[in-house]
Parts: sequence; structure tokens; C-alpha cells
Amino acid sequence: MARLLEDKPGEKNPGRHWMSIALSRDHKPDEPDESQRIQLNGGRVESYQDEEGNPLGPARVWLKNENIPGLAMSRSLGDLVAASVGVIFEPEILEYGITSEDKFIVLGSDGIFEFLANEDVVRIVVPYWKQGDVKGACVNLAKAARETWIHEEEVIDDITCIIIFLN
Repeated sequence: MARLLEDKPGEKNPGRHWMSIALSRDHKPDEPDESQRIQLNGGRVESYQDEEGNPLGPARVWLKNENIPGLAMSRSLGDLVAASVGVIFEPEILEYGITSEDKFIVLGSDGIFEFLANEDVVRIVVPYWKQGDVKGACVNLAKAARETWIHEEEVIDDITCIIIFLN
């Protein structure tokens, strides 16, 4: 979520500024609580390894003695193999009160948020919010995510976003 704030009188450089508010956290297998649950259920968490045993890519969920499923997230719907070692489908529910300062909400897959910080997302979306162009915001956010992925890795993840302008 992005919030447009007025500085308090007397503050240095008074005016308006944007603030990003994270409404969720990524459920990655190497997060301490997620990793612990997976290990307690008989799974293991480690990166894929090349022929020489060097880690490649993000931490993944594996069966204890087999290199499956190789899931790079700790929560998922419908993956029965991953569920057998502690990958769960239950969401974390966080509640936030929306105020008049809140201007838009971005829902995005890890393809958006893997290499774009929340502040980058706000910087990309704000010009389109000012124009009332939600489609342009979505297209350009996905484009920016794709360009960042191309420069960082060979494989590009899913890139999906929904942007809601709040009035």
C-alpha cells in the first residue's frame, strides 16, 4: 500500500512524501519459522546445487532424501508432495485500517517483489496514479520487474500484478 503523507509543520523540508507499507511478508523456506516447520515435518531446506555441490538460486523445499519437489516457497495450494513435508496453504492474515492518505494497493506475485523493493514499486506507480491510469501502472510495473529479472538472472519468474487506486 502507498500512503501520501503531509510533513508536520516545523519539520525540515516540509511538504508531501510517499511511504510504502508492506501488507504481507514473503513465505520463503529459509525464513526461520518457515524452515523450522518444514524440518519438523521431515523436509529439508537448501538451494539447488550444481554438479560440484555449489548452491544455485534460492532456498527450496525438498523431501529429506529426494530432490523433489524443489519448491522455492513455504506456502502453496495443491502441492501434495510439498505438503507432506510442511508446506502449508494457510495464509497469514494481517489487518490494516485504510485512511484518506492511502492512495493505492499493489497485489503482486514474487515476480514483482523478488527484485523490486516496495519503494521502487511506489516510485513506478505514482506517476500513473497521478494520471488515473491504472492500466499503465500495471503494464509499466510488470515491465520494470521483467527488465530487472533479465539483468539479475537467466530465468524470469511469473510476473503478475493487480493495482487498486483508492479514491
